[in-house]
Amino acid sequence: MKLRKGSYKGGHGRYPDHILKRVDRPTTVIRDEAVSRVDERDGGFHQAHSGNYGPAVEREVQRFVAKHPLSAALACMAGNLGPLVEPSQDIIDPSSIPWRGASWNPMPGVAKRTAPGTDDPAAMSEHIKATAYFLRADAVGVCELPRYAVFTNSKSDGSEVRLDHKYAIAILIDQDWPTAHAFRGDDWISNSMSFLSYANSGFVACVLADYIRRLGYEARAHHAMNYQVVVPPILLWAGLGEMSRIGDVVLNPFLGPRFKAAVVTTNLPLLPDKPIDFGLQDFCAKCKKCARECPAQAISHGDKVMHNNYEKWPNDVRKCTAMRATNQHGSGCGTCIKVCPWNKPFTPFHRAMGSVMRNVPAARRFAVWGDDLMGYGKESPQDKWWLDLEDRDGELMAPKR
Repeated sequence: MKLRKGSYKGGHGRYPDHILKRVDRPTTVIRDEAVSRVDERDGGFHQAHSGNYGPAVEREVQRFVAKHPLSAALACMAGNLGPLVEPSQDIIDPSSIPWRGASWNPMPGVAKRTAPGTDDPAAMSEHIKATAYFLRADAVGVCELPRYAVFTNSKSDGSEVRLDHKYAIAILIDQDWPTAHAFRGDDWISNSMSFLSYANSGFVACVLADYIRRLGYEARAHHAMNYQVVVPPILLWAGLGEMSRIGDVVLNPFLGPRFKAAVVTTNLPLLPDKPIDFGLQDFCAKCKKCARECPAQAISHGDKVMHNNYEKWPNDVRKCTAMRATNQHGSGCGTCIKVCPWNKPFTPFHRAMGSVMRNVPAARRFAVWGDDLMGYGKESPQDKWWLDLEDRDGELMAPKR
């Protein structure tokens, strides 16, 4: 079976990732054998739900997504994808599908035999990427699944996570540039932008995992409503970005931080991609615009530190989570996404500027000055399309701000 190669030039991917500099290891230090696996329950929002950030945060985190009707609708859709990450006979009633066959199973396990033509790792990597792009992914990468990227315990019930898949497929979905251009950063559309990408990346991951199982290989989807893996190290190794000053956030050279990610882990033979180096460590060391503009002042202005045997810029998870949960003038917060100089449309001008930032280190010193001069990072009210609404005890009202 001859498979058409998936690439920007071939029309599958939206972005020219073939022009990026590939390196053997991520651009931040990772002491692989010394990094400890982490418990999903240690995450900021789980801590908030558990009351560890105080009663006000615990109260508001229960409603911070649902208080805007569009983010509530998107979160409902994403939530319905939660059980679809792996096979189950109880998820879909086959009788509800009018075109089903007599033996049709809506969520089968792994097929008894592997499909012909699926044993070439290079060809299958290209095929899986092309399939993800067909499903409307914006960027896709493949890596071997790092041991330390698997959670020790699930936040849903505290159960031990057992996952021995060899490969990970990472999927990025854009949060929408026109909306990112128009919004303030911490206003009422913020959570909708997040859950637009959570729902769509979850859809792509669930379909892709189901498809791989039908080809005869183990696969599990991981998305915002049902993760078993830590996403950032997978994005690093899959060549989809570098660690940024924003904290545990990987930044993509074409999307900036304006995306959400889902993952498929599998034993399907794949050829891993290499990490990328587009100069972000030097850029973020000089820029600091996200730290300057963060309303919670949760982003560090200082240098990187070693944390759990990997290198990162520190961020205050409690401050960030509390601000997003208790924001009284909007739904959530995406100010760091809004103001990042890498958050730009994919126009010829911005492609040229991106190339300069990637390849001319001296130019990075002027990035923030130029970004501010051009007015980037400010809201554009004339392009606003959404309604500012807040759900208060089941009644929608226009918020004061």
